[in-house]
Amino acid sequence: MTKHISKISVIAALVTGFGLSSCTKKFDDINTNPDKPSQASSEWLATNMLTSITSKDISQGTGFRQPFSLGKYISWTELVSDNQYNKLTRVDFARLLVLRDVEPMIKNASTPELKTTFEGFGHFIRAWQFFLTTMQVGDIPYSQAIQGSTGVIKAKYDTQKEVFIGILKELDQADSLFSKGVNFTGDFIYQGNVDKWRRLANTFQLHVLMNLYKKTADADLDVVNKFKAVAARPLMRDYNDNFAVTYTASAGYAYPWSNTPAQINSFVDYPVMSNSLMDPMIASQDRRVFYMAEPAPALIKAGKSASDFTAYLGIDPADEMSTIVTRKTAGNSCGVNKRYEQLYNAEPVGLMNYWDLQFILAEATVRGWIAGTDAQTYYANGIKSHMNFYVKYTPASYAHGMVMDDAYINAFPATVALTGSTENQIKQIITQKYIAGFFQNSDFTAWYENRRTGYPAFTINPATNLNTPASAMPLRWLYPQKELDYNAGNLSTALQTQYGGNDDNNVVMWLLK
Repeated sequence: MTKHISKISVIAALVTGFGLSSCTKKFDDINTNPDKPSQASSEWLATNMLTSITSKDISQGTGFRQPFSLGKYISWTELVSDNQYNKLTRVDFARLLVLRDVEPMIKNASTPELKTTFEGFGHFIRAWQFFLTTMQVGDIPYSQAIQGSTGVIKAKYDTQKEVFIGILKELDQADSLFSKGVNFTGDFIYQGNVDKWRRLANTFQLHVLMNLYKKTADADLDVVNKFKAVAARPLMRDYNDNFAVTYTASAGYAYPWSNTPAQINSFVDYPVMSNSLMDPMIASQDRRVFYMAEPAPALIKAGKSASDFTAYLGIDPADEMSTIVTRKTAGNSCGVNKRYEQLYNAEPVGLMNYWDLQFILAEATVRGWIAGTDAQTYYANGIKSHMNFYVKYTPASYAHGMVMDDAYINAFPATVALTGSTENQIKQIITQKYIAGFFQNSDFTAWYENRRTGYPAFTINPATNLNTPASAMPLRWLYPQKELDYNAGNLSTALQTQYGGNDDNNVVMWLLK
């Protein structure tokens, strides 16, 4: 069961100004309670950090759906949604504050073997948080981040290239340390299985490297050779290795979209399914549509069966809100499958999944980075893994009479087999990766994939697009207000060297050039 840590400490730290540092206050001896431990255990600190990057990031209720609105999986019919209509505002760097726990976690380890494990865990956590931060804005503090105890109150910004080099080195260190580490407690994802942590670190590094696909000519990064080396290491083996949170029947710990006696979710009536997700599944007669969606009520009323692909309709999230609401009111749209609402543990929510790995390997093969296994095998493995995952976690009563059996699952990948040019095969791979990402990968992964590859193609409607200019999709978020307030000098330098001084949603970060 996940444990949600209070946000009070985070808020307090932010009030002082971020600068990716904090002032350490010393308490007089008289304020020290001799009956309480004077330091937190490594295991407790590990749990705290793991909670921060998983269950807290995944969020609950309407917060849970935000990345899927930006990724055009669903449309929202309550109010105009910034994410649905491409308005990216200022981020904060609060996710990095948890990294203050890395050093004491390592220091407080009870044995040398556990210290090795916690060092590896710390490198992974750092790599994960810095990656998600730089993906939003570009250059960020890295080398001086979280150095308040050393007197660095205003951290300099490292270039995005330097940040990525650092992330890759930290993941190499995580692999090496986990290979020599021991199992540990305080881990509610893998129950302290150090081998699974090593496989996650390497799988994640392949994801990081694939995001550097435009940088293959950079000798410092050596992306292709690095990818080959990491691909030969231990990697995720199946969906049981997913970096995923499972849920229980209690408030705050139930599935993020569930509406059960244990956890009330007043937003379940507002989403409708998008054509970006539905159309490719309907076109290929992909039965996963029956596991994700409810049929359109008007079509069922007109006599269609819930097991009929033509009873399912996707709407364009770029349409006017009034148009979407009218369609929903008339019953000409599809809602989210009732299992997500009615089951307290509809499915584990993964932040990095086995099928993601298989699609990454398929793309790398198509791009010529690796050889030995054909791209179709990896591609098929990704599709079948996701389908088998659905079968495991979805009661047959929620599949609308279209349960996927082994014969169907094994035969389906051939019906969408990779074909044509390299670009077309990349499109096919990303389309299947997108489908498998529904209500998974909640850190804007689908939007990043669209930004990186252009797939799946999202409609740009100048009449509804909240980006400026309305004829284009934004490319990044804006830097935190607290950095403008408390670290303006370093941020100003970073903006000048990256974007000509403009903190703008449409300027192109180094990663995308």
